[in-house]
Amino acid sequence: MLLPVYLDHAATTPVLPAVLEAMTPYFTEFYGNPSAVHQMGLGAREGVDEARATLAKLLNADPEEIIFTSGGTESDNAAIFGVARASVGRGRHILTTRIEHHAVLEPFETLAREGFEVEYLPVDSEGRVSLADVASRLRSETTLVSIMAANNEVGTIQPITEIGMLCRAHGVRFHTDAVQAFGRVRMDVRAMHIDLMSLTAHKFYGPKGIGALYVRRGTPLIRFQEGGGQEKGRRGGTHNVPGIVGMATAACLAHRDMESENERLTGLRDDFMERLTATLPGIHIMGSRQYRLPHNIHFCVEGVEGESMLLALDAKGICGSAGSACSSGSTEPSHVMRALGVPRELGRGALRLTMGRSTTPEALDYTLSTLAEVVSELRALSQ
Repeated sequence: MLLPVYLDHAATTPVLPAVLEAMTPYFTEFYGNPSAVHQMGLGAREGVDEARATLAKLLNADPEEIIFTSGGTESDNAAIFGVARASVGRGRHILTTRIEHHAVLEPFETLAREGFEVEYLPVDSEGRVSLADVASRLRSETTLVSIMAANNEVGTIQPITEIGMLCRAHGVRFHTDAVQAFGRVRMDVRAMHIDLMSLTAHKFYGPKGIGALYVRRGTPLIRFQEGGGQEKGRRGGTHNVPGIVGMATAACLAHRDMESENERLTGLRDDFMERLTATLPGIHIMGSRQYRLPHNIHFCVEGVEGESMLLALDAKGICGSAGSACSSGSTEPSHVMRALGVPRELGRGALRLTMGRSTTPEALDYTLSTLAEVVSELRALSQ
């Protein structure tokens, strides 16, 4: 077994060799600006067009409904600000949950300061949204609902199709942050009644700095980024051609291997969680057991701080996370733990281990035995 053991795939993933190979010509051969009309520009434009068509096919969308962005955060911002501000003639009531990524929560907070009525849907102790709660809060002046497809901390998968059906029946635009779900859950925007969906490549073995926003044709959207006519005037800025090509390649590979990899990781996940609770006292598995991303292992440890565990594990060659990579460094429970009703002291002992293509049974055996040692040592120090 090689060290380090990387168990932080929810934060980012390595670029696959096949993805890097597909990107390389667009750094060295087809390096023209895709907005240019000369042959070098046309070669780059062809790469962008092919990637757009590929991604659209995987989502059951039309190519013109795909907007390339710099990543998940920009896609979330563009969707939320774009629809809310374009729909003020109908109303200013918008819905989300308390467990969203900060790229969703902070735009909603900004819109609240602008006079929008923001309502937060509750979740149960596993992080699931109730369909009855969604239905009861939809009003004639509701213009946007944003609920993530799968939570980035505890891995809970939401009933996206059913939520989409409710929104469609009420004429409300539905956005989902599918950053964690894509590549692990099949996302069909037509069947799931999704109007807007955010993606980022580096979560499924593509490059960082490239993402996409699906926008259903006819959805009102004020563009978020000014400065050019790219993406049919919807998003200004020179295309990241190598990144776009890499994203499409990574998406194809993720879909190709999804079924077999999900089955493998689900087996590893369930075995690890069973052995973890049998080996260590005071372990609380967080999130849904039934509706859960296959690679996600999230738990809280009584009497130990998550950051202390992370540092001790890192010293022994194991890379994990205390929660979202975007809020690391805090010793307080995350907003997700608070929304799930986890007591403060227990929530401070949160640890997220997320597996990937490189994860082996041997690596998890080492992680479990090392974790048992670390927790025992830290508990002894705190007494």
